[in-house]
Amino acid sequence: QLQASGGGLVQAGGSLSLSCAASGRTFSVYVMAWFRQAPGKEREFVAAIKRSSGFTDYADSVKGRFTISRDYAKNTVYLQMNSLKPEDTAVYYCAASASSWSRRRSMYDYWGQGTLVTVSS
Repeated sequence: QLQASGGGLVQAGGSLSLSCAASGRTFSVYVMAWFRQAPGKEREFVAAIKRSSGFTDYADSVKGRFTISRDYAKNTVYLQMNSLKPEDTAVYYCAASASSWSRRRSMYDYWGQGTLVTVSS
């Protein structure tokens, strides 16, 4: 089970931090990631992190502004979002994969409920 939190309303240029806590079969998690879905658009990859090594991957649209990190002991992944833009407005979902290092949402086995991030101009 994944529980995401931390969304909200922020002005352009501001910052927000999201967190996602995993519970249950956490020993089987290989990769944790963030995706987002803006109104009328498909869910897209934002960032991913390997749970054991901490190796990361970012979508070009957020590289240099967002940072994904994890607390291995707490089974929690974070997304620090800086220099937010109105186009970052979306519902953000955390996801976990037991076996795949991928940007494809179909490769993720578990999903959180989503948290809304709204960036005003």
